Amino acid sequence: MSDRSPIEWTEATWNPTTGCDRISSGCDHCYALSMARRLKIMGASKYQTDGDPRTSGPGFGLAIHPASLDVPRGWKRPRMVFVNSMSDLFHARVPLGFIRDVFEVMTQTPQHTYQILTKRSRRLRQMAEVLNWPKNVWIGVSVENVKAMHRIEDLRPVPAAVRFLSCEPLLGPLGGLNLERIDWVIAGGESGPGFRPVEEAWVQGVRDACSAAQVPFFFKQWGGRNPKTGGRQLDGAEWSQMPEKHPDRVAW
Repeated sequence: MSDRSPIEWTEATWNPTTGCDRISSGCDHCYALSMARRLKIMGASKYQTDGDPRTSGPGFGLAIHPASLDVPRGWKRPRMVFVNSMSDLFHARVPLGFIRDVFEVMTQTPQHTYQILTKRSRRLRQMAEVLNWPKNVWIGVSVENVKAMHRIEDLRPVPAAVRFLSCEPLLGPLGGLNLERIDWVIAGGESGPGFRPVEEAWVQGVRDACSAAQVPFFFKQWGGRNPKTGGRQLDGAEWSQMPEKHPDRVAW
């Protein structure tokens, strides 16, 4: 975990679990898997569990870290916190009891705003009604191409204060994108060795869908060999729109 993050749309990261398994094409060049491999070699204690080589890798096996639960309680300055930048809170092997523990910490630290991102949208939807959703918790799903758009349907009924989409890495056009009951959209190109280039028209399509639906749009990067290679301007401007941190509305 870190109380500072280079990710443009957040300020800090908190990893009460680490490790994951690839489940879709958006996972093919997972930055977290590569980082976990390096952290294992460096001797980092949270990254000594190896995952299945077919879907995971060295240091990236799913691991639960109860000792990390109290970390946000030590951060007095309010901040935006990305939960599980190195894992997926709704992974099948994360027990419901531990997910509830994570939500309890978020509830008890209302000075922070928490952003959770998952590809396990079906499990999220199944668990949503047995979790407490305080106003400082945002929940999002990854939507890298049209094959992943079913995750949006699982997200819509979740009673979070903010529901968002992460279209990163954007691997194709998202024609017919329906943003009903969606509060924020992030988009970005892939970065790192072997990156798959994003096309300008794909990003413009997402941006235009957001404009039509009056949904805040955040363009993170064009990507490339390095995350900053292509910059983050779209049509001559940077798009850094954000939803309100604590919208004053009743959850769906």
